[in-house]
Amino acid sequence: MRRPRHKTGITLAALGALWASAVCAEIPAARQTELMYFLTQDCGSCHGLTRKGGLGPALTQEALAGKSAVMLREVILHGRPGTPMPPWKSFLNEQEADWLVQVLLAGKTDAH
Repeated sequence: MRRPRHKTGITLAALGALWASAVCAEIPAARQTELMYFLTQDCGSCHGLTRKGGLGPALTQEALAGKSAVMLREVILHGRPGTPMPPWKSFLNEQEADWLVQVLLAGKTDAH
């Protein structure tokens, strides 16, 4: 028997919330502050300091709605060939990239 869509959505949302809290719990507060600075300054140099777009597309919560967290992490770590988006894997590990994705998807403007 097929499950109603709303139950699947609720389950996925709950799993996403658990994943996000686990990601945040494992990154020290000092590193979270560094990552927010990175997001504002380094990402902001192309995507705009307010994340509303510039050379690169907007990184607002609305602009990222419906985008896969895994896809966003891969773009952060590996860049986008043929575009100015560089790979950041030399500066960030997967867990840190996941944390940044959660910050972006939640529309947060500070580390806490």
